[in-house]
Amino acid sequence: MEANPALQALDAELMQRLAERTALAAEQAHPGGRPDLIGAFETETLRQLLAAPHPSLRPATLVRIWRELMAEARAGHGGTLPTRIAVWPGRDAARAIDLARLRFGAASPLTLEAQPEAALAVARTEGGVAVLALDGERPWWGRLLAEPSLKVFAALPCLASLGDTAALAVGLAAPEPTGADLTFWVTDANWPAPAVVEALGRDGVAAERLAEAGGLKLFVLAGYYQNLDPRLARAPGRLSGVIGAAPAPFRV
Repeated sequence: MEANPALQALDAELMQRLAERTALAAEQAHPGGRPDLIGAFETETLRQLLAAPHPSLRPATLVRIWRELMAEARAGHGGTLPTRIAVWPGRDAARAIDLARLRFGAASPLTLEAQPEAALAVARTEGGVAVLALDGERPWWGRLLAEPSLKVFAALPCLASLGDTAALAVGLAAPEPTGADLTFWVTDANWPAPAVVEALGRDGVAAERLAEAGGLKLFVLAGYYQNLDPRLARAPGRLSGVIGAAPAPFRV
């Protein structure tokens, strides 16, 4: 089959435009942080793109393309790309890697860690990203109560169509509200999880248990909450706190 000159020209133009967009994103990246990685900008941009009609492009494909473009932009802008993504995969390494790549793109170096503490150390000491599974009986998320500099800033998968939250991304982050968020809250309350959910609900907080181990329970709250919120101060438990927040998964 002979090459179609019109398609060749379109492909060349597409590649050129993608390169231009990536370069612009790199130029606009904040030199002192990673707003395109942990902030509201990328989420809001994707929401706007997903709200527009794209009759020949599936929403999930659009998200993947955009994530890869932003990953390339971070790779081309010194100081904004995490040195690496450290994954503690729990029981399913292949799935954990897929979820990390979907959210952070292929440009970042990725390593598998045998212990959650090792993954958290990458985030703490190297300024990288720790992606940690929620399966198993390792309450790694409880450690974040004692390390307020480390915060959950992304829930994986970032596409609702891929299933329930299976892993969380942690970094030296300051998560921002995006208008449709999830907050992650830990408590040592010895009540059954449904009783904690009911108590929070009476105070207007919609909650769901995500994990439980070692005398601690991890809940996801619908909305953006901070530690000083009086509703959480009234919640059951002597040792409790918010360990981060993330945009809600895209409904695609």
